[in-house]
Amino acid sequence: MQTARLIRIDAAHPKARPLAACSSCSLANLCLSTGLGHDELEQMDGLVKRSEPMHEGDHLYRVGDRFDAVYAVRSGTFKTYTVDSEGREHVLGFHLPGELMGLKAIYPKQHITNAVALDTATVCVLPYAELTTLATHIPSIQSQLVRLMSRDLAEAVTLAGDYTAEERLAAFLIGLSRRYTQRGFSSSEFNLSMSRRDIANYLRLAPETVSRVFARFEKDGLISVDRRAVTLLDAERLHGIAQCMEDMQA
Repeated sequence: MQTARLIRIDAAHPKARPLAACSSCSLANLCLSTGLGHDELEQMDGLVKRSEPMHEGDHLYRVGDRFDAVYAVRSGTFKTYTVDSEGREHVLGFHLPGELMGLKAIYPKQHITNAVALDTATVCVLPYAELTTLATHIPSIQSQLVRLMSRDLAEAVTLAGDYTAEERLAAFLIGLSRRYTQRGFSSSEFNLSMSRRDIANYLRLAPETVSRVFARFEKDGLISVDRRAVTLLDAERLHGIAQCMEDMQA
């Protein structure tokens, strides 16, 4: 089996190029630059660098790597995960354009998770030392970092709850729908860049259970599935199934 390449990108890496511009980015309202004025965005422009394209299976960072930057997904999808002492993989999240990765490494100063591209993807590199310096002048950046870390914690707490397979999968699909809508895509039709096995792992379910629930949702007219393409046919009913988990994250 071919070993996945490690594409480690930091501020000094030759693959980190000063081509990103927060002031003209369509994802600015989702990233750290949310709510910044024109002058503040120009300061961010001087900080951010963009990676060259990564491909499916390329790792952005691995457990134990030195922490020196936060990464914002610019295009494509990433998966973060860990591997335990028994060799079992634990999926921690899926990251879409505009979402940040690497925040869990701030305290230990080294990465405690792995991040791998699920398709062709690019990231914006935000050197952490420069970012914290900028945050002292622009407090809203620090507030946004705290908010994003708090959201990660809330999602982890929610997944640890005692919810049914139907509730978990419905909440996952509704969550993806909401995130795609924020990015200007269809709220009802989207492709799943992650595998069923990865979805099951993330939702703390058996792959067979996820397949059965997908089939049940399709039979009940809630969704239609064509390989990795999913269409939400009855979002209102899905919301109803997922309501208890959505309440936990509200």
